[in-house]
Amino acid sequence: MPQITVDYSAELDDTFDRAGFTRALHPLVAETVTTKIAACKTRFRRVEEVVVADAPGGDALVHIDISLLAGRTPEIKARLTESVRELLAAHIGPAAGLTLHLSVEARDLDASYRSA
Repeated sequence: MPQITVDYSAELDDTFDRAGFTRALHPLVAETVTTKIAACKTRFRRVEEVVVADAPGGDALVHIDISLLAGRTPEIKARLTESVRELLAAHIGPAAGLTLHLSVEARDLDASYRSA
């Protein structure tokens, strides 16, 4: 815990500094939700096709899902998602001709969650 999943458009491969983002993300998450950096686990999933609304193309997205053990207040989750969105924007370079859509969600893990 936290389990972090980053879905990102394939068009961002060359402009999204995933390593730098993760190095900055884990301390931010750990401090905000009061956990250890060593507990943070992030995986990136490259998405080949993205369609936003009825746009004909030219859109790219990054969506981050942060799953946490239950107990964080809605205010802490909101502070976390806003901070992560700002951090994300700082780690994506210009993507010529693309409209970027950035989103972050923090949610509680199911009570059945176990980790080793």
